[in-house]
Formats: sequence, structure tokens, C-alpha cells
Amino acid sequence: RGAYEAGVAVVSSYPGTPSTEVLETVAKYNDGSVYVEWSVNEKSAMEAAAGAAYAGARAMVTMKQVGLNVASDPLMSLNYVGVKGGTVLFVADDPGPISSQTEQDTRRFGNFAKVPVLDPATPDQGFDMMKAAFELSERYKTPVIVRPTTRVCHASTFFDVAEETHAKPIPEEGFERGPRWVIFPKRAFEGHGEINERLRAIAVDYSTNPVLSAFNPVDERRVAGQLTRHGIVAGGVSAAYALEALRLLEECASERGVQLPAYRFWQVGTPFPFPERTCAEFTKGLADVLVLEELDHVLEDELLAFAGRTHAEYNTHGKLTGEARDRGENDVDDILARLAVYLGVPELAEAEEATT
Repeated sequence: RGAYEAGVAVVSSYPGTPSTEVLETVAKYNDGSVYVEWSVNEKSAMEAAAGAAYAGARAMVTMKQVGLNVASDPLMSLNYVGVKGGTVLFVADDPGPISSQTEQDTRRFGNFAKVPVLDPATPDQGFDMMKAAFELSERYKTPVIVRPTTRVCHASTFFDVAEETHAKPIPEEGFERGPRWVIFPKRAFEGHGEINERLRAIAVDYSTNPVLSAFNPVDERRVAGQLTRHGIVAGGVSAAYALEALRLLEECASERGVQLPAYRFWQVGTPFPFPERTCAEFTKGLADVLVLEELDHVLEDELLAFAGRTHAEYNTHGKLTGEARDRGENDVDDILARLAVYLGVPELAEAEEATT
């Protein structure tokens, strides 16, 4: 739906749960203005989308995390060539795994390919991110990855949608011949420099652009007379789990007359390039940071690297320290127990479990 409202004109895909329903839904509601195809594989789907983008059409290609391996060859070159029309890869990760051969983290692949990644916590945030991704793609002439995980893909919610949607018109000039589309070594060398420059600019946008920075909200629970020393960082659906777990802990603490310590919470919805400016504000004054994410320790690595570069005093806790699951899905119960220990109130986790 977000792609429709963004004016997508071409959608290509190869099926793979939990991404399959995207193309099926596009096909179901297509008014004839969008070209839709099941491609023979993810590589062909990526190339179909790239060809449309060269002509200025907004294009989306969908697959699961294993499919990105197949599409990696054209994606790597496409990023060096750049795009004209907004180009978004909807790559659905499958923690568990529930229906896949591997557990892979597309955020890692985005870093490897130097492609920006957006990581929604909820379906309605995914809707907003999809529209923002097309704008980001066209502004910087780069493909952009939107990376939901299984529970976001298979969840449902209510939100306002436009009564009518139409594909964004392809520019009159269409595809323009020129050397920029030929990825010979000299052009690749130039393109690599352009990629590095735009990633630095996008990282700043993630912290300062009103639309993009809204995906990285920071909230704080203040306690009178107490400095905030605990930080909690979460990405993707783990942010939704963490917020629910914190709500339950707050309720349990209130019922039992227990005081939770002050803490600061940061949802990272734009994991690559890492929004360091927001990280600097978030970590100011903190002594400890707990990181909750699926699947790999991506945000944890970024926080460790940031602490090393800036000589920050906070300690980072997460998968690498055994304080978060090192594989599979997270869930509210597990995160609640880990947060209770981290915040120094393990008895609340026991009380909540007994109540449940």
C-alpha cells in the first residue's frame, strides 16, 4: 500500500515467505497502471526493476532474505551505476527460521552492498517507510532496502490510506543514453566515491530530516533526583516488543510499589548508514546500554564502534555478552525478563510471569 501511494509503476518479485503476499496484493488491487510480474528468479526481478528505474519509473522488487543472495550480482552493480526512478527492495527476513534455509540479517547485506536500509517495527511504520524510501532513493539516486521481519509482515493494523493511487508518470525523456549507465572500471571508481559521499549525507539525514529522523525516536523515563544511566536500544520488531515489555514492567512496578530506575529508550529504524548524530545525543551521560534486535548484533556493533571512536564511557550489553538471544526471534516475555534484570528489578519479571 505504501508503494502504491508512493507512485510505484513497476513491481517484480520471486516468491518467498514472508514476502510473497506483497506482489499478490499489488496484483489484486492493480488498476492497470502498474506493471507486475513474477520473475523467473530474484536476479531477473532485480534486473527488471533496474531497467524500469533507468527510464525513470518508480520500481519495487520483493524477495526474502535468501533471495537477496540470488539478486546480489545486479544489486552490487546497480548501486555503482545509480538509479533515475526511485528503486526499493522489499527484503523480508525470517528469524527462526520459520520457512527458510538460513537465518540471515539483511542489515548486514545493506552494509556490504553500501545500500541504505530501513527497518520497520510495525506495519504502519512500514507503510510510512516505504513512501520515504522512494523519496530517499530518488534524492540520492540509490536503491534502498526496506527490511521487515516475519512478525511485521504477517501482522495487520488499521491506518488511513488514500482513496485513489496512481503510478508516478515516467519522465517524458524516458531512458537517456549516456556513459553513466556503462559500468566500466573508471566509472566504477567514480561511482564508489559517489556512494561513500551519499552514505555520509544520508546518515546526517537520518538524524536531521523530519521524515527520516521520526523513524529513530528517543524517549526517556525520568525519575526526580536521579540521573539517567540506563539506555535501551532496539531495532525492527524488537522495538515493539521492548516497548510492550517496558509497559508491563511499569504496571507491575506500580502495583507492587517498586521504583524503576530512570532509563532512555531509542528505536533505530534506519540502521544503515548508522545515525551517529542521534546516537551521540542518546548515549550522553549513560553508563550502560542494552541492545535488542533480530537477527545479528548489528546495532550492538555500531554502538561499540561509536564508543571506541568517541571514547564514550558506556558499556554495551546484548548478544555479544550473552544478555540477548543470539539467534531466532525475540518475544515480549523474553525481553521483559532481560529488561528486569538489566534495570535491577528481577523480582518484577518473576511476579509478571506468575501473573501470566
